[in-house]
Amino acid sequence: MNLEILLYDKTMFKSIFTNSFGILVSRILGFIRDMMQASILGANIYTDIFIVAFKLPNLFRRIFAEGAFTQSFLPSFTKSKQKSVFSISIFLKFLGFLLLFALIVALFSNLFTKIIASGFDADTISEAAPLVAINFYYLILIFIVTFLATLLQYKNHFATTAFSTALLNIAIITALILGKDQPPKTIVYYMSYAVIIGGFLQVIVHLIAAKQYHLFKLFVAGFKGLSTKSQKIKSDVKQFKGTFSASVLGSSTAQISAFLDGWLASFLFAGSISYLYYANRIFQFPLALFAIATSVAIFPKVARYLKNSDDHKAEEMLHKSFWFLAYLLTLATTVGIIFADEIVWLLYQRGAFTAIDSAHTSLILMMYLIGLLPFGISRIFSLWLYAKHQQKEAAKISAISLGINILLSLLFIYPFEAAGLALASSLSGFILFYLTVKKFGWEQFVTIVKDKKVFLLLLLLAITILISLLLKTFLAPYIIAP
Repeated sequence: MNLEILLYDKTMFKSIFTNSFGILVSRILGFIRDMMQASILGANIYTDIFIVAFKLPNLFRRIFAEGAFTQSFLPSFTKSKQKSVFSISIFLKFLGFLLLFALIVALFSNLFTKIIASGFDADTISEAAPLVAINFYYLILIFIVTFLATLLQYKNHFATTAFSTALLNIAIITALILGKDQPPKTIVYYMSYAVIIGGFLQVIVHLIAAKQYHLFKLFVAGFKGLSTKSQKIKSDVKQFKGTFSASVLGSSTAQISAFLDGWLASFLFAGSISYLYYANRIFQFPLALFAIATSVAIFPKVARYLKNSDDHKAEEMLHKSFWFLAYLLTLATTVGIIFADEIVWLLYQRGAFTAIDSAHTSLILMMYLIGLLPFGISRIFSLWLYAKHQQKEAAKISAISLGINILLSLLFIYPFEAAGLALASSLSGFILFYLTVKKFGWEQFVTIVKDKKVFLLLLLLAITILISLLLKTFLAPYIIAP
C-alpha cells in the first residue's frame, strides 16, 4: 500500500471519526433531553403537542442538514467557476423563500397544525398551533447553519457542524430544568423558545468557524459580483434547481417515513406519537452515528474524485465505507433488538413514563431496527448517484419506496397500531436498498461484497435473531392495552 493510499485512508477515517464523535456527544445530550422530557412530561397529549410542533421544522432540518441541500449544492459549487457569486445567489434565494414560508405558517398556524396532525381534535389543534408557529422559525436558522456547514465541508472541516447540534439539546435541557415545576402547557412553551435559542447558538458557532476558514471573503466577493456576474452563473443555478427538488425526495425517505408515521399516529390513542418519537430517536442514534456521519464525511471527496474523472479512488472510498458501515450497523441491529426492552427501560422509564409506555416503545423500536441496515447502507450508494448528478434517478427510487411505505402503513396501522407503522417504514427500507443498489450496478456491488464472508455470517446471525424475535412478538399479544 503506497503513501498516497495511506494518507487517503487516514483522511477518510479522520473525517468519519470527527463526525461520529460530534454526533455521539450531541446524541448523548439528546438522550438526556429525552430522558428528562419523558420523566417530566411522560407520554401524553402535551408531549404529543410539542413533538408535532417541532416535527415540521425538524423534518426540514434533516432534509437540509443531512441530505438534499448539501448533496445538490456541493457538486454544483465544486463545478462552478464563479463560486462566490453562485453561493450567495443560492443563499439569498433560499433565505427569502424561507422567510416568506415562516410568515405564512405564522399567519395560518391552525391550518398547518391540522395538516401535520389531522387526527387531533379542534381544542388540541388550537393549543398546538402557536407552538407550531414558534418552532417553525428554527428552520430559517438551520438553513443558515446548513449553508455554512456545506462550505465548511468543502474546506474539509466537519467538527463545528458535528458538535453544534449539542447546543440545541443544551438549550432544551435548560428549558426543562427551568420549567420542571410548571404546568405541562408552560413547559412545552419553554421548550419551543429553547429551540429558537439553540438555533441562534448554532448560527453563531458556524459564523465563527466561517471566519476562521476565511469564508467571509467568499461572501463579500459574492455580494459585490452578484449584480455584474449573475449571467455567468445561470447554468450553475439551473443545474442546482434541477437537482435540488429531486434530492429532497431522494435523500429523505427515512425522515419522510418518520413524519408520515407521526401523522398517522395522530389518529391513534394519545401517546402513540410519543412512542414513535422516542423509539425513532433510539433508531436514529446508530443511523446518525455511523451512516450519516460516514456519508457526510466522504461525500465531498467522492464528488471531487468523480469531477476529476478519478473513479478508482471514488470506488475505493465507497468500498471501505460499505464494510465499515456493514459491520457496525449489523452489530447495532443485533444488540438493539435483543436488548430493546432494557434500552427503553434504562433511557425512559421513570417519573411520568410508565412500564406500559416502555412496552409500547420497545416494541416499536424493534420494528424500526429491522430497517437500520438497509437504510444505512442505502445512504452511501445514494451519494454515488448524487455525486454523478443522478438526483432524478435517486428521487424515483425514493418515490417508489415511499409509496410502498404508505401502502404498508395503511395496511398495518389498525391490526398493529403504532408498531405497524414502524414495521412498514423498515420494509420500505429494503425496497430502497434494492433499487439503489440496482441503479448503482449489481456487478460493482458484487465486487464489493464477494470477498467478505465474515459479514455474511454476521448478517445470518442478525436475520436469525430478527426472525425469532418477530415470531415472539407476533405470537404473543402484539397490541398492548393503552
